[in-house]
Amino acid sequence: MAAAFRFLHRLFRRVEDAAVVVILAAMIVLACLQVAMRFFDSGLPWADALLRYLVLWGGMLGAAAATREGRHITIDLVSRFLRPAGRRWLGVLVDGFSAAVCFFLLYAAVVYVKNEAEFGGAQTSLGLAYWQLNLIFPAAFAVIAARFALSALISAWGKAE
Repeated sequence: MAAAFRFLHRLFRRVEDAAVVVILAAMIVLACLQVAMRFFDSGLPWADALLRYLVLWGGMLGAAAATREGRHITIDLVSRFLRPAGRRWLGVLVDGFSAAVCFFLLYAAVVYVKNEAEFGGAQTSLGLAYWQLNLIFPAAFAVIAARFALSALISAWGKAE
């Protein structure tokens, strides 16, 4: 069973990394193409909207990947003064609080997307409704919240460093 979980974890990581790479490559190519086409008084009318959403999706997926790697923004004023057991429990507290904040943001994102779907009317961009383009918010906050919660649980039941 553990081997299956490790396989799924590696697969999810590869899919997540590939999505970030594809989005970043698409942003670079599309932005360069738009700049080059403007020299000829031309351009792709849909490219600017797509670039905005690619930045949004890339940023949110990048935030999830940063959380996975433990490279998210942190303010560490206390842990260097603590013993290993104290650092572990501080990590539990910080990761638990971060998970709670992300679960709150997940709830807010779900409400936002739900309201956008109900009251957004027929607004579309790139052939998709705006609420569909904003699904990255609840998806990313769910992944980030789950990672923080899992990290807190692992630290709580783990051994001190």
